[in-house]
Amino acid sequence: MDPRYTGEILKHLEKQSELLKEAKISMSEELHQLKVEEEMLMRKFYEIMSAHGKVKKGTNSKAVKGIS
Repeated sequence: MDPRYTGEILKHLEKQSELLKEAKISMSEELHQLKVEEEMLMRKFYEIMSAHGKVKKGTNSKAVKGIS
């Protein structure tokens, strides 16, 4: 590697590192939002299935009739 370019390469790598950190934070926030949304949708789905009598009664209250 040519020593004349090490400073430029270092700056480039530092910039890439910063961009990757920002992308990681953004993706982590998006994943969290998706998990929250999934939980809300599953609760709503369970409410709907309960209203239609599709939820099995018994020890495992989260089991749903007719769905495998």
